[in-house]
Amino acid sequence: MLKNPATFEHVEPETVGNERRILVSDYSGTSTIFYKLRKLWPEIDRKDPFVRELLLELKELENQGYEFEAAEASFELLARRKRGELPTLFELVGYRVVVDRRPEQEPYAEATIRVRVGDREAHTAADGTGPVHALDRALRKALGQLYPRLEKIRLVDYKVRVLDATRGTATKVRVLVTSTDGKDEWCTVGVHDNIIEASWEALVDSIIYGLLKNGELQPDSDERAEAGREGGAGGD
Repeated sequence: MLKNPATFEHVEPETVGNERRILVSDYSGTSTIFYKLRKLWPEIDRKDPFVRELLLELKELENQGYEFEAAEASFELLARRKRGELPTLFELVGYRVVVDRRPEQEPYAEATIRVRVGDREAHTAADGTGPVHALDRALRKALGQLYPRLEKIRLVDYKVRVLDATRGTATKVRVLVTSTDGKDEWCTVGVHDNIIEASWEALVDSIIYGLLKNGELQPDSDERAEAGREGGAGGD
């Protein structure tokens, strides 16, 4: 495909307003990885050991249940992390999710979360229609004052896939999250035995990618951060 696109394409994608996409999966070789990395680092050499190292890590993650064919944003973050070029926008201190179900009442979900941005710490709580929704709202509440552009990012699709049906409800799951900033869409992936943790992983990647994409690499001013701390705790 890379040597001669005409063997697969009857027209050039650009002539119909599209673009060529080379997908990444456990069947990928160094050519695919090199093609992807050149978009991030045009100066990278095909013989750079990093290309092979990233390929091996990707195959290991795919064996664990990750799927980067659909989650290209997670692949980019993986590459940047491994190369040491992904800034730490925030760190998780801890989260707690509670679901309360009582007779003749709808289930109630609430999440509390504590995150650290530099030497600042935010502790927030939010409710939601379910545990993942509550966790997403609590995280956005904790980071919203520090990263104002987060307001533009919203989730447009959420999928859960069972990876081993023979284990029943104890199976590992893959969560795919699609987000948008109003102009572009991107997909991220999370995998874990715990569906909440898999969802957390995909949500965090989605937010980090969105903030990086929009150029928000540093938290907002100390004044806004202080306002965030003062209004942080408590539910919606």
